[in-house]
This record gives sequence, structure tokens and C-alpha cells, in this order.
Amino acid sequence: MTTRAVDKSKLPSRHVTEGPARAPHRSYFYAMGISEEEIHQPWVGVATCWNEAAPCNIALNRQAQAVKQGVKVAHGTPREFTTITVTDGIAMGHDGMKASLASRDAIADTVELTMRGHCYDALVGLAGCDKSLPGMMMAMVRLNTPSVFIYGGSILPGRLDGRDVTVQDVFEAVGQHQAGNMTDAALDVLERVACPSAGACGGQFTANTMACVSEAIGLALPNSSGAPAPYESRDQYCEASGVAVMNLIARNIRARDIVTRKALENAARVVACTGGSTNAGLHLPAIAHEAGIDFDLMDVCDIFRDTPYFVDLKPGGNYVAKDLYEAGGVPVVMKELRKAGLVHEDCMTATGRTIGEELDLVTREADGRVIYPSASPITKTGGVVGLKGNLAPEGAIVKVAGIAAEDQVFTGPARVFECEEDAFEAVKARQYKEGEVLVIRNEGPAGGPGMREMLATTAALSGQGMGKKVALITDGRFSGATRGFCVGHVGPEAAHGGPIGMLRDGDVITIDAIRGELSVALSDAELAARKADWSGPRQTIHAAGALWKYAQLVGSAAKGAVTHPGAAGERHVYMDL
Repeated sequence: MTTRAVDKSKLPSRHVTEGPARAPHRSYFYAMGISEEEIHQPWVGVATCWNEAAPCNIALNRQAQAVKQGVKVAHGTPREFTTITVTDGIAMGHDGMKASLASRDAIADTVELTMRGHCYDALVGLAGCDKSLPGMMMAMVRLNTPSVFIYGGSILPGRLDGRDVTVQDVFEAVGQHQAGNMTDAALDVLERVACPSAGACGGQFTANTMACVSEAIGLALPNSSGAPAPYESRDQYCEASGVAVMNLIARNIRARDIVTRKALENAARVVACTGGSTNAGLHLPAIAHEAGIDFDLMDVCDIFRDTPYFVDLKPGGNYVAKDLYEAGGVPVVMKELRKAGLVHEDCMTATGRTIGEELDLVTREADGRVIYPSASPITKTGGVVGLKGNLAPEGAIVKVAGIAAEDQVFTGPARVFECEEDAFEAVKARQYKEGEVLVIRNEGPAGGPGMREMLATTAALSGQGMGKKVALITDGRFSGATRGFCVGHVGPEAAHGGPIGMLRDGDVITIDAIRGELSVALSDAELAARKADWSGPRQTIHAAGALWKYAQLVGSAAKGAVTHPGAAGERHVYMDL
């Protein structure tokens, strides 16, 4: 395939490739074996989050080579670079998790700086683990370059005793082991078979949720997110993405032409109908912020509330990402949403065609096993619900996919923990009672710092068989793999003087996911009196370095926990410099 000729006089790379004054710059390019013809073509940054930290990212380097081949076929000059990744599964359950959310913004920042410093004209971004997906998409929208996103693909499920298993099963097995219901030997066998290949966690946890978002929002090629990481077909999607970005350059279709308010709503619909991760309530507002679009946690939750839940994926359901791919993937899911009148069809995509035009090409139908018909969903409302009340004036979020309606209302006395470690130790020692609401505070974006996920604690509760017998609320986050009645993103966070910071043991808390309420049985006067006596934010050990800097900059979780003013504050657009 060839693309139409591109006028370099309007592209950023002209600043490093064109004219006599750029002879020193070109000399560097010749040093790397770049030809004269390649120097004067459009330059495409191929950014990967490759590292050797975890299976999520280990295949990205290979996939990037296929992207570069696609760019070259379409007469572009690809330049590969890497950025960081913090992998949540390995960071989970200890102080390392504080680096996770901060890494999202560091990824966006470092991709931006690399693109700016070298004047690349477009961006193809490859990401594997949870925060690297929104981080890469945030960079695309911030720069407003022609952009194509590629997910590195999910891990294959493990097999044990005739059933599929994932890392979620291992986390929950820790709780079973603590409860004396699993032997050392059985745990040892499970941990060895749960993760059999490269790729990100296989359920509809945060990575696969945001991978589905990348297609639904239009930044990724249709069906590109579904193929597991080991599949050779990923290379075909990668090469096609390299060609696609050259077409976007030629047509001057930029990231903000794709990421609009309507596109964000489409993305939220897909999260809801697949029972996706609550972290989408954090990342969609952050992506919107980069485009200057006001789209906060409660906007996301409004869409969740009236979207049917009809894709049966773990952790609330039965299937994994490979099964969704084999059932037709996100295109079939969006086709079902369209039947329900829940898709904005006029949104542009990375193909240069609209969502509606792409869905017209989809011939497959819902299989009724992994993807139910939207007219006969698993439940009539989305798998994630927004909550507000005197305990969460800025809102909170709870995942109800897989939770029966009668279990979606919970009232009980608070048992307050000042950090996740305290809560985990109490759960491990069974120092809590059935009917209590466990409160983990000081884990918000600023207070943590870093808004940790609580998978170790929630998985231990599930493993002990207590997932339905207690509830848990936090100003931190939950993993996409979390099960049970768990409320996250409670805002304002404790470090910002939110009501969650004023709770005491025994305060009666009500969580009502049907009415959308999170409240404590305290009067406004009592809450005000407690705040007047409040001694201020809990001191952390992070008094210097990247996490200190993040804590100074980060805003409310309801707005996406962002660290800069976004498009609303910008005075230029990178592509127009």
C-alpha cells in the first residue's frame, strides 16, 4: 500500500530534517544508516513500554519491529524508543504499588518529551500493562499527533484440573492458604501454571479493559486488541497499524479528531457492558483532560448506569480475553451496543473511517456464551456504579458485575485502617467481623502517595470466603481483578480532608449500589466538628523523589488524578509548532 504525498513544510520533523541549517542534524541520521530519502519522509515515533519486568511487556519489542515495517511500506521513517512500565501484579501488596499510578503520568510525560525533542510527526504506541495503556493514549491526545495505539495482547490462560486459571486465582489462593484450605504444595502447583505465556493478565482486568477502550475510543484498529500476545497475528495488526498512521498523516487526522466527548462515551459503554475495571473511571477522565474535555468520574458512572452488562468475562464472569477474541472481540460487542442504540456512530477512528462504517463491516453475531445479545443481557445495568453521599461528596465507584442485586446494599459498622498494610495484616489474622465495613484510608493519589490498588487485601477476603460478608471502602483503588463489594476512589481523599479521613471505628456506613449512595450516619455538624479537630494529612515516608513530586502535583481522583492543567491550559498545540 502507498499513501499520498505529504507536505513536510507543515510537519514537526521539518525542524530537524530540512534546509542547510539542519546539516548537523542530518549528519546524526546518516550515522545511523538512514538514507537521504528516509530523512525527507515523515518521521513516526514508535514508542513501546517494553521491559523485562513482567510478561505483559516482554513481547512489545518484537511487535514494534512489525510496526516499523508497516511504516516503511507506506513511505515513512520509523524511529523506535522506549519508556517505563510499572507492572501492577508485581508491584501489588507492598510499597511498590505506590509507583503504579504515578507511572501512568511518567509514561505520558516521557513520550511527550521524546516526541518533542526529536520532532516526530506521528506516534504509534505499544503498551502492555495496566497504566501503560492510558499513559500512552494520554500522550497521543496531549501531543495531538496522528496516532495509532496497539495493545501488546493478553496472556494465555493457564490450565489446572480441567479449568482455566489466571493470576487472580493465585491472589485468591493466598487467602485460601491463609485460611488453611489450601496446602503449600497446591499453592506451589497453581503459581507455576497460572501464567503460561507472554501477555497481560487475561481477565477483564485493567489492561484488557483499557485495551477494549483503545478500540472503542477509535485510537486502535478494530479487533487489534484481542489476539493474545503469543499469536503471530499480532504482527499483522502491528504492520497494519504502521500503514494506518501514515494514512492519518496524509489526511491530517489527529488524536483529538478521534478522541471526542462522543468517543469517550463509546469507550465508557464498552467498559460497562464488559464488566470492566473500575480503573476506567480514573483513566477516561485523564484522557479527556488531555483533550480539554470535561468528563469526570460521575460522567463515566452515568453512562455505566444505563448500559446493559452482557459480556461474561472474569473476574465477575467466566471467560478470559482469548475467549472474547474468538467470539469476535470488541467489534461484535460494539455491534450489540449499536443494536441497543448506545453507540455514537459518527466518531472517527484510526482507520480513517467512522465507528459506524467499521461496524457495517462486522459480519459476526453474539455467540450467546461469551457475548450475550444486548437485548437479553446478563444484567440490565452496567457492571460499575457511581456512588455519592456525605462520605463521598466528589463521588466513589464500585464494581457490581457478578454481584446479585440483593447483595448490592450493605450497612455496617466501620473498622478503620490507616493504610493497606494494616488492613492486610488484620485480614490475614482474621481480626475483623462479618458485617463490618473495612475502611482503608490515606491511600489516595496524594495521600498514598500513588493511590494503590488493594488486590492483596480483597483477594485474601475472597479466598477466606468473606467477599460477601464484609464490605470495603477506600480512597485508593482496586485492581480490575478485585471481586466482592468494594468501593474505591472515595473523594475527597483523606489527605485532602475528605470525610473518609474523619471516620472512627463503629461509625455506621451504608453502601447502596442500587440508589448510588455512600453515606455515614453522622450529622453535618458532627463531621464538621471532627474536621475541626483533624490533625492534618498522615505523614508518609516519601518526603523526596518522584513520589513526593507526584503528591504535590496530583489532583482529585474524580477528575482522573491528573498532574498538569491539560489542554484547557495549553497555549500551543505540538503539531502546529
